[in-house]
Amino acid sequence: MFTAVTATTIAIGIGANSAIFSVIEGILLKALPYPHPEDLIALNHTAPGINFIDAGAAPFLYFTYREEGRTFQDIAIWQGDTASVTGLAEPEEVRCVNVTEGLLPLLDVAPVIGRWFSAADTAPGSPRTAPGSPRTVMLMYGYWQARFGGDMAVFGRNLILDGTPRQIIGVMPARFRFLDQKPALLLPLRLDRNKTFLGNFSYQGVARLKPGVTLAEASADVARMIPIALQKFPPFPGYNVTMFEEARLGPRVRSLKQDLVGDIGNTLWVLMGTIGIVLLIACANVANLMLVRADGRQHELAIRAALGAGWTRIARELLAESVTIGLFGGAIGLALAYGAVRLLLAIAPANLPRLTEISIDPAVILFTLALALVAGVSFGLIPVIKYAGPHVVGALRVGGRSLSPSKERHRARSVLVVVQVALALVLLIGSGLMIRTFQALRRVDPGFTHAEQLQTLRISIPQSQVRDETAAVRMEQEIVDKIAAIPGVSSVGLSSDVPMDGSGWRDPVFAQDKAYSRSIPALRRYKFVSPGLLRTMGNRLLAGRDFTWTDVYERRPVAMVSENLARELWHDAASAVGKRIREKLEGTWREVVGVVTDEREDGVHLPAPTIAYWPILMNDFSGDQVSVRRTLAYVIRSNRTGSQNFLKSVQQAVWSVNRTFLSRM
Repeated sequence: MFTAVTATTIAIGIGANSAIFSVIEGILLKALPYPHPEDLIALNHTAPGINFIDAGAAPFLYFTYREEGRTFQDIAIWQGDTASVTGLAEPEEVRCVNVTEGLLPLLDVAPVIGRWFSAADTAPGSPRTAPGSPRTVMLMYGYWQARFGGDMAVFGRNLILDGTPRQIIGVMPARFRFLDQKPALLLPLRLDRNKTFLGNFSYQGVARLKPGVTLAEASADVARMIPIALQKFPPFPGYNVTMFEEARLGPRVRSLKQDLVGDIGNTLWVLMGTIGIVLLIACANVANLMLVRADGRQHELAIRAALGAGWTRIARELLAESVTIGLFGGAIGLALAYGAVRLLLAIAPANLPRLTEISIDPAVILFTLALALVAGVSFGLIPVIKYAGPHVVGALRVGGRSLSPSKERHRARSVLVVVQVALALVLLIGSGLMIRTFQALRRVDPGFTHAEQLQTLRISIPQSQVRDETAAVRMEQEIVDKIAAIPGVSSVGLSSDVPMDGSGWRDPVFAQDKAYSRSIPALRRYKFVSPGLLRTMGNRLLAGRDFTWTDVYERRPVAMVSENLARELWHDAASAVGKRIREKLEGTWREVVGVVTDEREDGVHLPAPTIAYWPILMNDFSGDQVSVRRTLAYVIRSNRTGSQNFLKSVQQAVWSVNRTFLSRM
């Protein structure tokens, strides 16, 4: 019983520490799974003139850096995307990543089948991308196994993406991870240098440094090239070069690993320290138990010493017992850590990077072994110091039945109790602060209501399938109506993105009654929404009205704004209704018809961004004669959310509309 209690106590402390260490080792300590990862950098930018910390990368900078750079072996940009796959089994939408031709060679991970993308795959107007010739695609290993059964003859076959055939030219290996993305397909990013303008910061940049080049040297090289880029390319229609100069574009160069991990490291180390306190409390508890047990054996130990056993031999025996208990507890703790890691991977927290790298690997096993040995020695030393000395006569006298326990016998245990209470108090205070923080976050109004009743899915209507913009919107509305007719569904709406999904479009908003210099105003988040989305999400209208389907189909120049944007521009929510805004310096003015309560798009711990809401179908928007949102998130409010039958009903509704609509075409 003594062994079971002590081993279990120490196992809890060791298991918790091993589990947290496996997370730290997978996220912070492991190198990225690419050759020479120390030379890889994330190449993004800042724009302090418009209060933008992380502006991303842009095609005009990509072309400039490839042509003028002195510190890079190569540079690439990429962009996340989705695509509809048809012709294999049931239609499905999968995650994709669009990459320039240099990205995969830059990461230096060769495909298991086929080849990388080439310049011919990405250059518009080349024979390979001419009308009638197949475009190309690469498969990730998991998708290759799931959809093609690992067929080696997949090379050269066609895959229908968004209604367009693409030729499969390669399969990436199983070990390949594209940063923290989880794409099924890799697509070539086709950029036309002759049609590139200043702006369009909707990409991420990656580069490999030349040997011996430091981050500071790379940052200085980028800073040198930014003014060159501003003179090489024309500004986007409605803007001018001065606006970009006053935005004060600058480099944001970090190691690729640091960019991927972000600031999660501080949180993990604090958590490791907290769990370390738990282990110290466990060690103090076990030391007290060991001390009590040794106290009961002191007469036996004294007799052994009197019969000639040296204090070193007695010390070795006591330490052997404690180390054995420590190792036994470490083995149990390792099993607990394995279960905790499996649970973490099953939960898959969205804000935890490099999740696939977390595992119980040899480094974690060695850490657990070292922790078990240190713990075993630490809680075994106190009985050794107390009872392995040569004071045999004193021990015999104290061990007599007729004598009461002396103060010396209780001093060590009292010290251990004080240490336990002190550590527990520190842990209790920290836990209390965390609980208060958690409660405060729960009280924050996210801008929507009853998230547990919301189900989202994303559907794309490719232009190759439905060319007419109005027809595409009518198909989207038919899907909405079909889903709304399912029993248990109270409302359905469409949105370009949903809160906290990590996506979003940011651009300036110009107000008609405000004077602007030649600088770019602050960037706002853009959301393209359908009528009924606000009711579905539970957003409140503070003033004005929602969009209507008449607004959409007649392409009326209307917009809505968030409360904080209305107050910033017009000091009052009600005053915003009737004002006019637009997305660029020159273009169509759109009347503000509604003001929406603020929405915590980036998390309840961050301030709500200022948002401009636009219809999903418009004329003359952002350089497009007709702008239509073909990829939208369907937000469904229902009390049956999560039910398999409900999900099947939604799926059948979508397929029914798809078949019916295409039969009319």
